[in-house]
Amino acid sequence: MQYEIVVVGGGHAGVEAALAAARIGHKTLLITGNINNIASMPCNPSIGGSAKGIVVREIDALGGQMGKTADKTHIQIKMLNSSKGPAVRSLRAQGDKITYPKEMIKILKAQENLTLLENMVENLIVKDNKVCGVILEDDTEITSEIVILTTGTYLKSDILVGDSRTRKGPNNEKPSMHLSDNLKKLGFEIIRLKTGTPPRLDKYSIDYSKTRREDGDKKYWTFSFDNDPLYDIDKQEPCYLVYTNSKTHEIIKENLNKSSMYGGYVEGVGPRYCPSIEDKVVRFSDKERHQLFLEPESLYYDDIYLQGFSTSMPYDVQEKMVHSIEGLENVKILKYAYAIEYDAINPLQMNASLESKILENLFTAGQINGTSGYEEAAAQGLLAGINASLKLEKKKPLILKRNEAYIGVLIDDLVTKGTLEPYRLLTSRAEFRLLLRHDNADLRLREYGYQVGLIDKEKYEKLIEKKSKIKELTEVLRNNKVTPTKEVNTYLEKINSSKLKDGITLYDLLKRPEIKIENINDLFPIKYNDEILEQVEINIKYEGYINKTIREAEKMLTLENKKIPQNVDYNDISNLASEAREKLNKVKPTSIGQASRISGVNPADISVLMVYLKKRGI
Repeated sequence: MQYEIVVVGGGHAGVEAALAAARIGHKTLLITGNINNIASMPCNPSIGGSAKGIVVREIDALGGQMGKTADKTHIQIKMLNSSKGPAVRSLRAQGDKITYPKEMIKILKAQENLTLLENMVENLIVKDNKVCGVILEDDTEITSEIVILTTGTYLKSDILVGDSRTRKGPNNEKPSMHLSDNLKKLGFEIIRLKTGTPPRLDKYSIDYSKTRREDGDKKYWTFSFDNDPLYDIDKQEPCYLVYTNSKTHEIIKENLNKSSMYGGYVEGVGPRYCPSIEDKVVRFSDKERHQLFLEPESLYYDDIYLQGFSTSMPYDVQEKMVHSIEGLENVKILKYAYAIEYDAINPLQMNASLESKILENLFTAGQINGTSGYEEAAAQGLLAGINASLKLEKKKPLILKRNEAYIGVLIDDLVTKGTLEPYRLLTSRAEFRLLLRHDNADLRLREYGYQVGLIDKEKYEKLIEKKSKIKELTEVLRNNKVTPTKEVNTYLEKINSSKLKDGITLYDLLKRPEIKIENINDLFPIKYNDEILEQVEINIKYEGYINKTIREAEKMLTLENKKIPQNVDYNDISNLASEAREKLNKVKPTSIGQASRISGVNPADISVLMVYLKKRGI
């Protein structure tokens, strides 16, 4: 069997990689251990969240699938941080664990150029340091020009509960037994990581009178730029807020030695920004309580996800812990929590295109690269699928810069800084986050989607029209004034804004903090849709900050344009610090900008490196 691209793994990364490659026009095979588990949500039943929601918008802007399917299958949606500035606003949706995967499987099966195969890949076909296909567990060989590994948490995965260790994948699925060992033989550095999941509760056994109800927004939202809202705003499923207490913490402390983590049974490193409940109690011992959310998993069954309560305690201890929480005193646990340990590769062994530095024509995406989260995985899968296709077409890879996308920040962090723990994307990781907003992902990235063949001409022309209208309305506001008439000043007084003494352009009036674009519309009717109004309002109100951020980004780009040849041997640069020499040889940065972001490489080392390159005329 001959394919152009083989994708290994049917999680969120594999789905996006396979769809991108097939939609661009390449004969693609997706191999997964269980077709019914494609795009499953083994942990949190949500899409989006802080920073992650912006990533889903970026995936959609580039032509990916996650946002469109989330729009069609969610049971609640809200905008996080809506009271704060636009740089930190993100959508988060409660997905339906039944309908989301079903919809994805339906889309995959209908996709031209794409074949699905249920099997396990345990080795690669390698010739002259190039990957030429995969070997299945029954020794069947499938040849291809490119392989994309998106194996999630299935590489030699172990389920941990207390002192018990069972070799299984998520939801008790069969793990991949030999692939990570074979990758190690091929020269990859394998790291061991850990993550976990909370218990699931029977929704009918919860005392909701002791909880705080959390509803979806009363405003329609979509992740996709192409979808109209597909849900009834008044029929969203509620979530509920509860808290741990001193009794919960006491039970945890008394039983710490029984936890997989604190009992010494864990080998892998857990996620810093999504710790287990026992880790929270130990690390944040000054806190009297920790908030937890009761989240419905699906409309089709009764499981409630206890968000924030991941644990690897034995079942009897989990019972005591859960029942100590107000509202959950008599709750029935339908599925106990567990931790999962799995193999991943050190992402410093990957190029920014997500192609391996060790083997040509091998791409990796998702948790195999050390990340956590469905959104981070999907973003990498999309870029891996795009860049695998571009390589087949002998074109340059699409490498998004840190000032262009959260996806660019994510991949640059992985291949430049690496990670020894499951990496989670945060707004604080993006130094240019005012440019990387929820509202402007299409303006930033849709043109790239069009160039690689994932955005059609009709959608691209809509983007051009949108840009034109933003420019047009901005000029309208620059070129029209309001004067200090009695009517105008009465209106301004009514909305607690200072009276006018002289005429002022609408553009400058909108800069006042208390003035909204709808106030401008009251004074000077402007007929544009909400998307255009939002863009223009943000651009004007944050003009100074945006321009400052753009200047900072331009400085970074100057360093990105100072390229470093890949054949530089940093051992030859005598004045480099030993740590810098070691890290530079390992990462092999492509530019001075990337070199400056490597952990352990200091400004003095960068100066020495630049002098060295200049002396050699580089």
